[in-house]
Amino acid sequence: MIPVLVAAFTLTRPASLPAPQLPPSFDSVAAATLAKQLAADYPNRTPGSVGAAGAAGWFADQLRPYGLETQSDIWDQRVLGLGHVTLRNLTAVVPGQSPLAIVIMAHRDDTGAGPGANDNASGTAALIELAREYAQPASDATLPVQAAHTLVFLSTDAGAWGGVGAERFLKHTAYRGRIVAVINLDAIAGSGAPRVALAGDRPRSPALTLVATAERRIAEQAGHEPQHTGVLGQLIDLAFPFTPYEQGPFVARQIPAITLTSAGNHPPAAFGDSATHLSRDRFTILGKSAQQLLASLDAGLELTQGTSSYILVGQRILRGWAVELLLISLTFPFFVGVVDLFAFCRRRRIRLGPAALALRSRLGSWGFVGVVFTCFFALGAFPHGNGRPPGLDSAVASHWPAVTVVLFVVFALAGWVVARDRLVPRRPATPDERLAGMCVALLALAVLALLVIATNPFALIFVLPALHLWLWLPQWSDRPAVFRIAILAGGLIGPALVPISLGVRFGLGVDAFWYLTVLVSVGYVSFVPAAIALAGGALTSQLGALAVGRYAPYPERGERRRLGPIRRSIRFVVMSRRSRHRAR
Repeated sequence: MIPVLVAAFTLTRPASLPAPQLPPSFDSVAAATLAKQLAADYPNRTPGSVGAAGAAGWFADQLRPYGLETQSDIWDQRVLGLGHVTLRNLTAVVPGQSPLAIVIMAHRDDTGAGPGANDNASGTAALIELAREYAQPASDATLPVQAAHTLVFLSTDAGAWGGVGAERFLKHTAYRGRIVAVINLDAIAGSGAPRVALAGDRPRSPALTLVATAERRIAEQAGHEPQHTGVLGQLIDLAFPFTPYEQGPFVARQIPAITLTSAGNHPPAAFGDSATHLSRDRFTILGKSAQQLLASLDAGLELTQGTSSYILVGQRILRGWAVELLLISLTFPFFVGVVDLFAFCRRRRIRLGPAALALRSRLGSWGFVGVVFTCFFALGAFPHGNGRPPGLDSAVASHWPAVTVVLFVVFALAGWVVARDRLVPRRPATPDERLAGMCVALLALAVLALLVIATNPFALIFVLPALHLWLWLPQWSDRPAVFRIAILAGGLIGPALVPISLGVRFGLGVDAFWYLTVLVSVGYVSFVPAAIALAGGALTSQLGALAVGRYAPYPERGERRRLGPIRRSIRFVVMSRRSRHRAR
């Protein structure tokens, strides 16, 4: 109850920076013309292509008449789905009174499946218009807008392919350590409602003042509040950090960054993304909003620095530490119940050793899955990358290599065959043996929950259903199997949130399972959560065997076969060869 009250009292309304005194002068007609020109002249801007190089030159040409010279960062890199390609980031810098930098960015590339008029010729065109505002030629009639902060206008490459250009900029820019805010423009002329994307590559959120100011500037232009991910979606994004937009790498490095877009969680489909589908209304709203946001930040940026973690609830925010405290407190009943179950088994002198050895065998078989995955990865069967997620519309995200998947499953099952020899029921398990099996599995689940708390407490949302439901399995051990199976399935709702989120929110469908595999193979998902997931699979398999009535404790020495499964297999192969040799 106390954590709930604490969380309730942390609900606050974040303050926004004041609006600029001058009205926005963003020319949406000129921006739309630029977007149509880029999409028409270079419809295929796939990284490394001739069109991508042409689009880079086109971007520089648009800024040159205004006295803005662009600097190029050219490098070769492996991009998932494309191989080794040459990439180009372009930057145009407007010096300000402060060396602290505000970055305004948009990716220039597309997937090559369509002209990319909205994704992201629209963002590139808006970037050019914003840069021109601060670089107009000085004359008696017009004077350049003076910036208080250094403004970096960044056109990235391979943004639609996992934010590779943004990651490169962060690692090699001379402004590293001086970037205090980032505004990313992505697909701002679609038919969807104006939206602010917040998620990062780590369980962090951009500065509250930056988000509040962005939403206020959009509301002033649109007449209504912009959309953002709902409460559950934000919690999932903190528990399993993932975003297809380019603010992700910045937020992960504690740099306040947001994306303004007219798309949803998923950038718009490449097919049909032509100039005829551009929305002049959205272009105007988001273009002017970006201009006003930039002016507000330039005037009062010191209030926006840093990142934290929180969840937006309507117009208020719930602090991340309060959410973590609430989630951790929800684990206490499970820990108390497991300790009580362990004490009960000790009082009854129920042997836990055979159950622990059975779980060890299951952990070994699931660990073998990890070993097989590592071997396949070393042999090049799974994609290699540089830690960036593949584009959601790329072939890598949806192409399941059938031969690789089948071979991986076969080798993984081989490990289960070996472990199964010690886990096949040779006699009905006694009630005490079943209770021991549940106790050991729940104790292991408690350890797993502690590991989750130590690594990312937000990820407890994937574990809590199992903690609260599976604790009932010992109480229902005498009920029909269908009830135990239902309880087991209910506990799996938590981990199922990850593929459901990828499949539904990001439009991957059943390809979400393959995409998860790719995220692990490229290093976007680190070793620790992958290892925790494998351990969770092992203890789930033990509880599953108990639920369906197929559990057996680890056999005593007298119950085991003289030869283990590996030695029996070797003996079978040797004897078969000898038989064939004698037959000759």
